Amino acid sequence: MESHLLANLYRLKYIERWSLMRNVMKENVAEHTFQVTLITHCLCTIANEVFHKNINTEKAVTLSLFHDVTEVYTGDIPTPVKHHNKDILKNFRDIEKLAAERLIKQAPTDLKSVYENLIGETGNEELSPYIKAADLLDAYLKCVMELTAGNREFAIAKEQIESKLKEISMPEIDYFLTHFAPSFEKTLDEISE
Repeated sequence: MESHLLANLYRLKYIERWSLMRNVMKENVAEHTFQVTLITHCLCTIANEVFHKNINTEKAVTLSLFHDVTEVYTGDIPTPVKHHNKDILKNFRDIEKLAAERLIKQAPTDLKSVYENLIGETGNEELSPYIKAADLLDAYLKCVMELTAGNREFAIAKEQIESKLKEISMPEIDYFLTHFAPSFEKTLDEISE
């Protein structure tokens, strides 16, 4: 039996992010997923190498690849809409669950158990914070790049995301913001030195 799972996941490149805002640089969910995966790897590496933790980087990276796959069916619902009130958020979580179930059903029978553990996975207490932090850091970097390009549309979003990042209280985030984030405000010539 043929499986439509990967064909659907490839369609994430058609789902645009930041739909409520004027963007200098368009971004789709596939690009976002790649960026979140890079940051997840970076945060886990920081955790292990700098803070001497024992985080399963490979598993975190794999989970991050699937963190937004349900958006192939739901689209990217902007944060202000999702978090407008508890009922909207609960309903959206229910829709996400249905989308995850729909995707899992598309996996071949022999592989279904693997994809069940990846699609819609939110229960990993050790790794989820790294993926959520990476997701938030990617949004922060998007704001930084838009502001650097002269787009003031992202000024308030950047402030809100900075507040959320401070609330998380992860030393890996502070390390990332100190060592990696400043380069995103520089030009190609400046980062090529």
